Amino acid sequence: MSKYRILNTRSPRVDAADKATGRALYTDDLKRPDMLFAAILHSPVAHARIVNIDTSRAEKLPGVKAVVTHREAGTIPYGVSPARHDETIFCHDKVRYVGDEIAAVAAIDQDTALEAINLIKVDFEEIPVVLDGRTAADDGQPQLHDMYMNNVCAEVHWHFGDIEQGRKDSYLVHTDNLTSKMQDGAFMEPQSVLAETDFHGNLTMWSSTQAPHYVQRTLAMALNLPLHKVRVIKPAVGGGFGPKASCSTAELASCLLALKTGRPIKLTFDREQVFLHSRARHQFFHTMTTGVKKDGTLTFLEHNCCLDGGAYASFGIATVYYAGSLLGGPYRLDNMKYDGFRVVTNKPACGAQRGHGAVIARALFERQLDHIAEELRMDPIELRLKNIMEAGETTCNELFVSSFGMREALEAVLDSAAWKKKRSSDGRTNSDGKGIGAACGFFVSGAGYSIYRSRTYHCTVITKVDEVGGGVTVSSGAADIGQGSDTVLAMITAEELGLELDDVRVVSGDSKLSVDLGAYSSRTTLMTGHACREAAQDAKRQILEAVAGMLEISPESLDLKDGLVVCKQGEIDFSALRKEYLREHKGFQNLPDGPQLTFAEASRIAFLELGSIVGTGKYRPPPLGGSFKGAAVGTSPAFGCSAQIAEVSVDLQTGEVTVDKITGAHDCGFAINVTQVEGQMQGSMMMGMGEALMEEVIYDKKGRIVNANLAEYKIPTALDMPSLDAIIVESNEPRGPYGAKEVGEGAIMPVIPSILNAIYDATGVRIDELPITPERLVAAMRSQNKRTTKD
Repeated sequence: MSKYRILNTRSPRVDAADKATGRALYTDDLKRPDMLFAAILHSPVAHARIVNIDTSRAEKLPGVKAVVTHREAGTIPYGVSPARHDETIFCHDKVRYVGDEIAAVAAIDQDTALEAINLIKVDFEEIPVVLDGRTAADDGQPQLHDMYMNNVCAEVHWHFGDIEQGRKDSYLVHTDNLTSKMQDGAFMEPQSVLAETDFHGNLTMWSSTQAPHYVQRTLAMALNLPLHKVRVIKPAVGGGFGPKASCSTAELASCLLALKTGRPIKLTFDREQVFLHSRARHQFFHTMTTGVKKDGTLTFLEHNCCLDGGAYASFGIATVYYAGSLLGGPYRLDNMKYDGFRVVTNKPACGAQRGHGAVIARALFERQLDHIAEELRMDPIELRLKNIMEAGETTCNELFVSSFGMREALEAVLDSAAWKKKRSSDGRTNSDGKGIGAACGFFVSGAGYSIYRSRTYHCTVITKVDEVGGGVTVSSGAADIGQGSDTVLAMITAEELGLELDDVRVVSGDSKLSVDLGAYSSRTTLMTGHACREAAQDAKRQILEAVAGMLEISPESLDLKDGLVVCKQGEIDFSALRKEYLREHKGFQNLPDGPQLTFAEASRIAFLELGSIVGTGKYRPPPLGGSFKGAAVGTSPAFGCSAQIAEVSVDLQTGEVTVDKITGAHDCGFAINVTQVEGQMQGSMMMGMGEALMEEVIYDKKGRIVNANLAEYKIPTALDMPSLDAIIVESNEPRGPYGAKEVGEGAIMPVIPSILNAIYDATGVRIDELPITPERLVAAMRSQNKRTTKD
């Protein structure tokens, strides 16, 4: 029997009814009196110097209230990483990709704003473009930024252990490559902004962001405003997956126009603008060499990676670190060398996307393990089981694994998917169009450090008990972007205070409520959940101390359960307290008359004694990481892990791949809401499947996106989805609330490699370029056949 009433159940989401009925308000649903509409002028060319900008015709158009360029915005540099502030609100010297922002207009309606944009004349002096990340750093290439020599935005060089000794100890050494394409977040709700100012100089912005705190800081810095006069509110958000974690030009331009006009400004990206702004998944070029002993023990990993990051840094500094740091697990690996480079090119800037930086590197590593297992004549899962880490171990790059259900996850999918029955006995592919493949994943449960250098708490939570008694309100800056964090906070509070879920109201996503670094790096359940629990316990302590003081007993003898105050020493006489409560509720119906004091009575009495009851909680990770350069990136209080098995059918004539089933197991530490954990796993499976088989932002030779819409940019639909089996593994994470840790992003890690390995099992062809389109697979099969025939 569970020791929890609310936790570890399938509680309905607190926002489910509002979203199902259409009552939930997204930013674009919001309206303000006297509101104007904004539009942005984007560069039509990928690389050019700006010779002149003439806005006179736009300014004269009836209905236009303001036109802004770099002349009004200034050129204060901003960005995500303080070490790479390489953007300004509008371009002032040159444009660096098709879509770079040059100007914005505010007008009485959207049509007028768009007409005015077309009246702005910009004279360009075009420069040759850099579109290939593999050659961007070559001598003689045009330079995008003066601050990035040879277009190298960041580089990482790590060497742990002794690679040469590892090579000497190896029985088998394999080198493989894997290339991916830039991808889009493909969230349903485009970025949308509503900004307004008041007569006191306060700026309020509603935005479909996943990080109100960071956006607040960027707005204040780039617009040169006092930080306390900037407020960012996140209404309902229709998905983010990473690209909405950084401040967008839509946000900056809208706020600038609101300041200039003194009127509310609405700006919503259309779908093409979503693609142009991007900040989604980089293009990766990975080369990996792995050595093993004859018994399958890993001896070393040598990894070289180049990231095509587009025109600006955005989150890319962290991305290039994550691409290497998270290969340290989930396997024991004493010797690892990583050389990573991020280059800038004349494309939209890339940033963070689910599984930040680590997805494609993991895909290659896991695909390579299968290759090695085949050479060793070992079962691929047996090879993984032989090398997996256990709880309490530390990776070669000093990531401490405090809990770890990797073995349990692998064994769970092994049994559930009937692996041994379906897998060919000798590990050799049948090449008959039917395949099965396995892979593992490893991911952080919240980044160990904030993006800017500070000792700031990663989150604070305030739990206020209603003065009238009976309910509580949880105030948090956390951003629920569809992952269900509000529900998790409500469940934790209800559990700690002995309340029903309906008695807890969560108000979140507002930078004025509390500090919360946002919904990224799979951090909210562990970090904000920890702070939420602490705040609820603080409120509970105050209530019980007030009641105990009135009863002249020890507060330790009291507890809150099932909406009642219970006394551990037996019945107590609280008639005087109830008498007071009933006296002030004369005329009310359904007043308490049971043998125990209710929470409503206790919390009202506590208010009468102490005034407002406000519990506070906070969370900051313990010191993490090693002493080497860049050790802070990839650190986390806890690490999640997962295993998956994919089953596919391949049409050997057309190359069409059908994923028949995915069986996944994920160690989430402790499932606070079972349904939501399964939902996150299933979402990762869907997203990973799309990235493996379909998703690719395609550019022409001039750097223009040719598929900037959801008709041409393919993502899986309900009709594409296979049978999904989500298995929850609980390992009781000591650093997480109740033992909980991440499930948000880590579950995507094994999806692509398990599909890659299943396709090999089905066809005998190893793919080294993503996505695995029918055309690429047919070409690979034909190439394989030619080699076989020649041999």
